Formats: sequence, structure tokens, C-alpha cells
Amino acid sequence: MSEEEKKHHDKDDYKKDKHYKEHDDHKKHDYDKHKHDKHDYDKHEKHDEHKKNHDDKLEKQNEENLKKIKDLQEALLRTQADNVNYRKRKDEEVAKRLEYANEDLVKEILPVVDNFERAISLDDDNLDDELSKFLQGFKMIYCHLVDILNKYDVKAIDGANKPFDPKYHQAVLTEKVDGMESGMVIEVMQKGYLFKDKVIRPAMVKVSE
Repeated sequence: MSEEEKKHHDKDDYKKDKHYKEHDDHKKHDYDKHKHDKHDYDKHEKHDEHKKNHDDKLEKQNEENLKKIKDLQEALLRTQADNVNYRKRKDEEVAKRLEYANEDLVKEILPVVDNFERAISLDDDNLDDELSKFLQGFKMIYCHLVDILNKYDVKAIDGANKPFDPKYHQAVLTEKVDGMESGMVIEVMQKGYLFKDKVIRPAMVKVSE
């Protein structure tokens, strides 16, 4: 091989090596690019997964917060309802106390009324005798007391010839009476009284057997 042919051959080998080297560089570049693209894909996928987990966590936390808010609202409504019911009960209790505030005073007056009635019952039809004149003042005081009791809605309980009712009557004696059915009030031994709609003293009565 001549010197010139050898140079030409060497030149071809150099071109060939350079071509292979460029090809290898290109393949390496493609590999590196593919590796980089895969890294970006994995990174993006991890980011999406992290974002999804974060969103799920936020959604769960929001649901818990909404449940807590709902529970607090329900507890507040229950507390408000309890307060309203408590105030209503207290108002009713106060109103009832005020309504029957004079009950003890009325009970103290009733024995005085009983004594006046006993004294007046001693009078007879002769209004000109000394007893009738003496009892005249008693009758005036008695009528005044009865007017005061009526003013405060205190009324005597009906008794005689009425069916016995344990709500209004207290049986102290029983007696068999011909022609009268059992359980009827024969006689009122002591008057009973209502204060508004409340029995403050039942009537003491004699009842038929």
C-alpha cells in the first residue's frame, strides 16, 4: 500500500470513528433525555399524588370541622331551649306564688269566720231581745269579713245534699237515712273553702251510709 493510499485509508477510518462517536454521543444524548423525561414524569406523578393526599386530608378535616360546628350549633340550641323552659317554669312558679300569696292569711282568717258563724247561730227569730241586739254587731263584722273573702276569690264549698267528693269533703260521721242513697252529704259540720281553684280547707261532713 502506497503512502498516499495509506493516508486515504487512515482518513476513512477517522471519518468512520468520528461517525461512530457522533452516533454514540447522539444515543447517549437520547438516553440522557429519556432518563430526564422519566425523572420529570416521576416527579410530576409524585407531586400529583402528594397533592391528592393533601386535598383528601383537607376534605376530611373540613368534614370534621363541619361536624363540630353542627354539634356546637345543636348544643347551643339545646342550651337555649333549656334556658327558655327554665325561665318559663320559674315564671310559672313565681306567678303561682303571687296568685296564692295570701293563702296563709286566708287560712288564719277562716277560724275567726267560723267563730262568728257559731255566735250568730245562737240568735233566734226574735230580733228585739237582748241577744239579737248584742249579735247585731257580730253580724255586721261577719258580713264584712265574708265580703273581703269574696273579693279575694275565697268561696265556701257546697256541701249539703251533694254527693260525697273526697276532693272537697272530709267525712267525720256517717249515718243511715231512710230514702237517701249512700254516699250523700247529710250535714256540713264545718264549712270548707276554695281559694281561687284550690281547696285550702275541705268541708267536714256527715255522710249517708
